[in-house]
Amino acid sequence: MADKMQWANALSTHHSLETAVTDVVQQAVSSLTAPADLGLVFISSAFTSEYSRLLPLLTEKLSVPMLIGCSAAGVVGTKSGNKTQEIESEPAISLTLAHLPGVDIRAFHILGDQLPDLDCSPDAWIDLVGVLPSSAPQFILLSSAFSSGTNDLLQGLDFAYPSSVIVGGQASGGFVSDRIALFCNDRLYRQGTVGLALSGDIVLETIVAQGCRPIGELLQVTKAERNIILELDEQVPLVVLRNLISSLSEEEKMLTQHSLFVGLAMNEFQLSLKQGDFLIRNLLGVDPSAGAIAIGDRVRPGQRLQFHLRDAQASAEDLELILQEYQEQSTSGSSPLAALMFSCVGRGAGLYGKANFDSELFKRYFHDIPMGGYFCAGEIGPVSGRTFLHGYTSVFAICRQRNS
Repeated sequence: MADKMQWANALSTHHSLETAVTDVVQQAVSSLTAPADLGLVFISSAFTSEYSRLLPLLTEKLSVPMLIGCSAAGVVGTKSGNKTQEIESEPAISLTLAHLPGVDIRAFHILGDQLPDLDCSPDAWIDLVGVLPSSAPQFILLSSAFSSGTNDLLQGLDFAYPSSVIVGGQASGGFVSDRIALFCNDRLYRQGTVGLALSGDIVLETIVAQGCRPIGELLQVTKAERNIILELDEQVPLVVLRNLISSLSEEEKMLTQHSLFVGLAMNEFQLSLKQGDFLIRNLLGVDPSAGAIAIGDRVRPGQRLQFHLRDAQASAEDLELILQEYQEQSTSGSSPLAALMFSCVGRGAGLYGKANFDSELFKRYFHDIPMGGYFCAGEIGPVSGRTFLHGYTSVFAICRQRNS
């Protein structure tokens, strides 16, 4: 009988780091019937002063060839009874272990100043990562929010590995770099990106829920400069926006004061657009004198956009809609074996008014699979075939065995 892929996750909320590490290792190892080839560990920022002790403690209890992880404002994990929990602002450790037969695993750490120029050939990026595109690696990336170059790294990997899936997030839980931790094998880092390239008998599929709903009509940018929109449908953008807001309900008008975003259409040829077809970006500000609007990304003439609103209901409906579509469209013959969740610190109980909302909704569609993850300062996931750094988003990576 062929060796089967196995995944396990364990969550501990012990306030003692030693006890928490012992707890997650015992739980996770006992759930596997074969040696672990890979580990992913996420540690709550409540343990900030003890980050340097995590890897030595893990090494005492656990033998795993490849391990990455990071610090987080909150962690996601599966407790006994297969109940997934999101633990925010309290001590917690989430440990995911995987037995991955037929999978080649490469762990790496990259600093921003090591990145090739974006006009370099793909070979420069391939040399940096050390994996050939022909092996179609799946990437998991954990970055420091204080490191430059995350967007350049994503753009470069998309360029060099066009058939690869890239997911992950930025470490969270501190406002300065020395309160952030990235872990790669036996090393603790404060800057850059740690990552995994997984090649061979593994598939990562993604769900990217940006948590917004469109309002108003689809518009075309007719004049723009860098990230500043100077004309929409040949009209003054601020006038277009004010007219839109005046047509909204009172509740929606209130939301526009703090939860108004711009959705950039990712496919210029697609006539009918729906939720999930837009890349959501922040509305940074307006110039009342010129009537221009600045957004959190570059924009070009001819691009289409639609204004969006975000609230708890929109986020819940968006995630449910995408989960339903995934379930209806999934054609893979293999069963999901595990999931990783990368969710914005702006979601969770602060958005929904209760804990575990996104993870519980996800588990309604994916029952008995282990899930680990954390709350991010920025989430990494694909939209329309290109990888982006998001905000206020939940990104799920669903793990399957390719040949089963």
